[in-house]
Amino acid sequence: MTPDLAAWSNRVEDAARRLAGIAHRTPVFTSRTLNARFGCELFFKAENLQRTGAFKFRGAYNAVSRLTAEERTRGVITFSSGNHAQAVALVSRILGVAATVVMPDDAPRIKRRATEGYGARVILYDPRERSREEIAREIQAREGSVLIPPFDHPDVIAGQGTAALEFWEQTGGLDRLLVPCGGGGLLSGCAVAVRSRSASCAVIGVEPALADDATRSFRTGVLHTVHHPPTIADGTRTPSLGRHTFPLVRAFVADMATVREESIARAVRLLGERLKLVVEPSGALGLAALLEGSVPPGGRVGVLLSGGNIDGAVLRQILADEGEDGPAQA
Repeated sequence: MTPDLAAWSNRVEDAARRLAGIAHRTPVFTSRTLNARFGCELFFKAENLQRTGAFKFRGAYNAVSRLTAEERTRGVITFSSGNHAQAVALVSRILGVAATVVMPDDAPRIKRRATEGYGARVILYDPRERSREEIAREIQAREGSVLIPPFDHPDVIAGQGTAALEFWEQTGGLDRLLVPCGGGGLLSGCAVAVRSRSASCAVIGVEPALADDATRSFRTGVLHTVHHPPTIADGTRTPSLGRHTFPLVRAFVADMATVREESIARAVRLLGERLKLVVEPSGALGLAALLEGSVPPGGRVGVLLSGGNIDGAVLRQILADEGEDGPAQA
């Protein structure tokens, strides 16, 4: 059954009202140099400058703020490699809710430290031995906490969609929108927000070639999975699209693209050199697709930079390799 676009659009609109004055209205950047290079008019939505450094704050706040008073007393639990973890931790602190986060033991240290710094209890696990969902549900059953999953939840999806809603207002409309895809919460929410405003704007999801489960699912109509893929884009290591995000992606996303690890690193470097923005590998997937020629030239193209939480060691390694882009120029 095709998802109800009007109903989902109303969820996004409601989330936008709830987030007004709470989430940052992140800026949009442009570059004449990059426009000339890629043959289109580019707009970069800097969700790396969102609270907690990623778009995830939007969905976490929308979901936790909608809990009843009784649910808040039970606390919340989630599982995440980092950005959703930080978002739930900060939102819970703002709203006075206890938070527990199940994180893989190889999650970026910067994300783990921030999650703990916001006051959440962090429980580490080995992703090669157990699934995070299994561990979280065991704790949930034992402690009675409320599960706020990182992407497959209507309120989370609606909150993430407000990034595209805001982007659309700031640019006055786009011909194509490139959105990173992990579990599909951001992608499906953005697709709903854009489709409700324009049938002609193509929303394109981008994921690493090493973590191409969503692309295969989109193309075949059958849900595919990938377990802990070895991609530098740690935010996309989710095993599959979810019960809510899969049908939304199939219904409202125009196409999917995959990118190589080298292109992801080049995109991170190019964003730092040209826009002076620190963007994590997962957040740079849209620009990586442009670098690989996956998006045809021409028109007004939006690139959603989903986050900026990158370990210093990883960033130093990427910046040390100038690659074919060379050093920054005036």
